[in-house]
Amino acid sequence: MMENIQEKLQFLHKFLRAPKQIGSITPSSMFLAKKMLEQVNWNRVDHIAELGAGTGAITKYIDAVNLKDANVILFEKDDSLRDQLMRRFPAYSCYADACKLREALQNERIEYLDCILSGLPFFNFPQQLRDQLMDQIVTSLKPGGLFIAFQYSQQMKKQLSTLFDIEHVHYVPWNIPPAFVYVCRKGL
Repeated sequence: MMENIQEKLQFLHKFLRAPKQIGSITPSSMFLAKKMLEQVNWNRVDHIAELGAGTGAITKYIDAVNLKDANVILFEKDDSLRDQLMRRFPAYSCYADACKLREALQNERIEYLDCILSGLPFFNFPQQLRDQLMDQIVTSLKPGGLFIAFQYSQQMKKQLSTLFDIEHVHYVPWNIPPAFVYVCRKGL
């Protein structure tokens, strides 16, 4: 319980210092994490990345569902949050910049990812950065791979639909703020 309060206070502090980078006043809820992770067929995942891992609000649930012990790569831009992630999840690789996703995969000797989870606040980013991130995401996923992203609006739906087949958009009201989970599949 105390860890949960500290996590929320830390997240609020980070949001107040850099709202465009953090995107929310509180970490993702258990309901949002579970909705994202239940979209993945964990029997078929060898390599997965989480972009914008933050305090590990979603990351902490991965071990419970990671049936094949898939290789997990985390990305978090904030130095102190990234340091905490490396301490909390020592079995996972951790990188700073999701814009260098392909470079990180080369470093890990991984050709393609089976799935990418994202908590990045795309709405807050300039279009050029969104395009750069999307290029890295699309080229890093294997054909048929999943991109699962939560957003607080449906603003990204148009861009996502030009790059992926959107299989479903789930609404998660029990998150602060309520969120949409986009389940997108890369074409074959």
